[in-house]
Amino acid sequence: MSSDGNGTRTLLVFCDSLSYYGPQGGLPSDDPRIWPNIVARQLGWDVELIGRIGWTSRDVWWAATQDPRAWAALPRAGAVIFATSGMDSLPSPLPTALRELIRYVRPSWLRRWVRDGYGLIQPRLSPIARPALPPHLTVEYLEMTRGAIDFNRPGIPMVASVPSVHIAPTYGMSHRGRPGTVVAINEWAAQHDIPVVDLKAAVAEEVLAGRGNPDGIHWNFEAHSGVADLMLKALAEAGVPLDNSRR
Repeated sequence: MSSDGNGTRTLLVFCDSLSYYGPQGGLPSDDPRIWPNIVARQLGWDVELIGRIGWTSRDVWWAATQDPRAWAALPRAGAVIFATSGMDSLPSPLPTALRELIRYVRPSWLRRWVRDGYGLIQPRLSPIARPALPPHLTVEYLEMTRGAIDFNRPGIPMVASVPSVHIAPTYGMSHRGRPGTVVAINEWAAQHDIPVVDLKAAVAEEVLAGRGNPDGIHWNFEAHSGVADLMLKALAEAGVPLDNSRR
């Protein structure tokens, strides 16, 4: 495994907002309570957190190949975690490309009108809508990203994840795309011996009981701690040596 000049490895995490939101909203990437920093602290590593709200596995591919932060972090990375797929599996009444164009609508009054209108129809259409990214595309982008990273860092440990759960009114409480995404990611990961973290197993008790973020989708810090525990187990399975004295 590579490290920087001081001998410190980096945990390279590609993620969506679940990884850096807490019970009250978004947090800085160095907040010690979010799971990437809990994991890195146990490893004695640094963290490079690359993500944004709403990111899918397609965005991870773009980030891995186009973001210079990813290029800089990869040579010193001790492991890579793909902490996306949640947004991939959420219902999207509009194709993702059209939905993301709403932010570019001008003038501003028209943008607000379109955004508010979409906010009204999304909960109503979500129970019958397709996922934002079909499962076969999720694994296609994950595989392209895995291949690009492995080309530059052959054999680097990787960990993937399957979607969390939610009780979000903005999505009509619907998550009908989750099962297909779970199956597709698990099949892809098995082909490459990549450990998979089931985010549902880590957070469901907190989220479904209403103890997470009031939006019904993001987590509280107890859930972050649960995710960290499973990520550490998956990293060990991937070949990352854990320093038990830190636990």
